[in-house]
Amino acid sequence: MTPNAVSTGSRRSTPSRSDSGQSRRGFLASTAVAAAAVAGGAPLLTACGGGGTDGGKKDGTTTGKDAAKILPAFVGSTVVAPDLAPENGSAAGFTRAIPSAGLKASVAAKRGKGGALTIMAPFWGPPPAPDNPYYTAMNEAIGVRATWQNQDGNVYDQKLGAVLASSEIPDVVVVPGWNLGGKIPSAVEAKFEDLGPYLSGDKVKAYPNLAAIPTDAWQRSIFGGRLRGLPMPASYVTNIAPFYRKDLFDAKGWQPPTSADEFLALAKEITSARTKVWACGDLTWTAYNMFGVLSGSDKALGWTLVDGKLVNRIETPEYLEALAWTRKLFDAGVVHPDEKAQNQGDTGNRFTAGQCLIYNNDLSHWYAKTSEQAAQNPGFAMAAMDIPGHAGGRPKLWATNPANIWAFIRKGSSKAVVEDVLAVADFTAAPYGTKERMLTDYGVEGVHHTVENGLPVKTDKGNQEVSSSWMFVASPAPYIAHPDTPEVTRAMIEWQRRMGAVTSKSSFYGMTVTEPSRWTGLMNDFEQLEKDIVRGRKKVSDMQQAVSEWKTKGGDQLRDWYRKLLDTNGPAAG
Repeated sequence: MTPNAVSTGSRRSTPSRSDSGQSRRGFLASTAVAAAAVAGGAPLLTACGGGGTDGGKKDGTTTGKDAAKILPAFVGSTVVAPDLAPENGSAAGFTRAIPSAGLKASVAAKRGKGGALTIMAPFWGPPPAPDNPYYTAMNEAIGVRATWQNQDGNVYDQKLGAVLASSEIPDVVVVPGWNLGGKIPSAVEAKFEDLGPYLSGDKVKAYPNLAAIPTDAWQRSIFGGRLRGLPMPASYVTNIAPFYRKDLFDAKGWQPPTSADEFLALAKEITSARTKVWACGDLTWTAYNMFGVLSGSDKALGWTLVDGKLVNRIETPEYLEALAWTRKLFDAGVVHPDEKAQNQGDTGNRFTAGQCLIYNNDLSHWYAKTSEQAAQNPGFAMAAMDIPGHAGGRPKLWATNPANIWAFIRKGSSKAVVEDVLAVADFTAAPYGTKERMLTDYGVEGVHHTVENGLPVKTDKGNQEVSSSWMFVASPAPYIAHPDTPEVTRAMIEWQRRMGAVTSKSSFYGMTVTEPSRWTGLMNDFEQLEKDIVRGRKKVSDMQQAVSEWKTKGGDQLRDWYRKLLDTNGPAAG
């Protein structure tokens, strides 16, 4: 059926861009849609209630008994059993295609009441024309009249800020986690509906597909002490995989390294500038995982308790060690030279061309690159290395967020509008193997896709009209389904399971935290400094100096603020 991706639990395909020197924000944005085509203000803890200038609670917390009053009940889907069950935080896996005649219905009856809805969402590429046959079919199946206000995903934060500051807010607004900056978090609290009266506790059972969304994803959807977001769930296992050219490794008898030292030694053996072959691209992200550095994908995830003290990732010795090791790769000449300049071409293309044999990117690249190369290079094979501990043995990985994109309903919406939006969400959150999922992902058979060898294949019209926008309203529990390459599906799930077994949840896992505005820019320069250090333009000691300045400019105060939140609310993870 549909190729469903990994890290954010959505289908995604990577928009065209360079992988070299990619920013975390750009990476989050690109992978959020990655396989959609592969298919000084008041401190605010949005997951735990807002507060005055003392950071106190306003509407309660999102942990313990208070969260139990807010969160929807969980009722797992039994519509279609996965071939590979989720384990250790992995996605579920489906290795087989389900014929159209075998698709199940997960929505018992048309839930929409025919109301008109406007939905604003990010979109990468030319948006489909309004009233196209795909939109018409979706509206008819759900029972609504949705009009899409698709906005350029590359500048979505600008449009989002302008819309939320106006009085003309669409009925539904999609907000990605990487756009939760500036005044947007407070606008979320002020401008969007509390969905608790519709979804908290057993109320969610009226919407079976929403009830099957994992509790962690709902936990992360509480803003200002209220359940406001409809989430796109994701596996919490790291989505950054170190890929290698398995076909070329096998031909040379090379084995994936099991430590940082082995990695460097192998990289030197692989590299031959004379034949234009280099071992790797920029592996900073993999280095962070190898050395056990706290997640940098979200500010709150960068904090955790260590021996009773709240510590930020940039203060840890592991952070400096990871940067120093990555610099060794650049200094040794084993990194493709274009990576040093940054934004010079695409690392993934150098990988498939055999110029670079190891690179790191979103796990969805495993399927995307394998499919891309199937016809033009039949001998091509790639795999993901198990992330080794830097000294050998098991690594210590850190969980990422269980949801990072939400749809919100405009505050003051009528009950009829809210229920129509929930009808859309229950439809688009349908699991693999259902009629609703097939229509959402592939459109109308004979118009937007045909079935070839038991697999749906999009037509030109399908590629033009079937958009990823609908999945942003809500998505099912994370799954991977690539029946055209079942061996890749299995390998992806097994990799997630193994990496999940060595993954820990930091102190603020599952909590949506918005820092006081007077401190939000404290770390703005760190990412560029990281790039400069690994490329030899700056020294590791420059990072130590930057961390010292960060502490005096507000980092220590920010630590106290986070500690108070943790002491008051407790962790979200059990």
